[in-house]
Amino acid sequence: MDYIFAGFFKACGLIFSLDREVLGIALLSLRVSAMATFLASVAGIPIGFIIGTEVFFGKRILITLFNTLMAFPTVVVGLLLYTLISRQGPLGTLGLLFTPWAMVIGQFILATPIIVALTISATQGIDPRVRLTALSMGANRFQSAWTVLSEARFALISAVIAGFGRVITEVGCALMVGGNIRGYTRTMTTAIALETAKGEFAFSLALGFILLMVAFCVNIFFHWLQGRTGS
Repeated sequence: MDYIFAGFFKACGLIFSLDREVLGIALLSLRVSAMATFLASVAGIPIGFIIGTEVFFGKRILITLFNTLMAFPTVVVGLLLYTLISRQGPLGTLGLLFTPWAMVIGQFILATPIIVALTISATQGIDPRVRLTALSMGANRFQSAWTVLSEARFALISAVIAGFGRVITEVGCALMVGGNIRGYTRTMTTAIALETAKGEFAFSLALGFILLMVAFCVNIFFHWLQGRTGS
């Protein structure tokens, strides 16, 4: 048990001394995951709204598809994306492999089905009369859609949180398309896997604490945001 306590105190030292490498890895993880979640929200919320509120052929199939993709294995996403952006792939000329943008794309693919599926559930839970009332009062399609989304704002915030939680903790896709390059594409999860394998327990523990603190702070922020929007 001594090595656990020693690792714990060393990890605290790395965090409170603002170790450059630890902070760099944490900031890169936040940038990549925040960008992927933002893009997934911009794409996923409108798609989920359309599927949830409109009536069309194949709607149930689409809902089932997105619900299934919520459990899309990260290594499979990494493998498919690697195939596309590798030198032999159709997008190889873009030079995306082993760059932060490759990780953003991979995490975007992972987060989008979650946000779409939860948006569908959120909009379907809103009374259809809300939209009809808005239309009868002279609102256009965009304004009526905004009314429905405003009513479902708490569930939509939860969808964004779920999407961010999915990507900030994933390791398979980031490792495969990012390459875990020190100072460039090394994220908290890939660094934890690498440093643990090397026996650097304290460094891994420090990153693990930061990862937990990030998740905690994000949840506090969104709960505060829910309180602000609800008041």
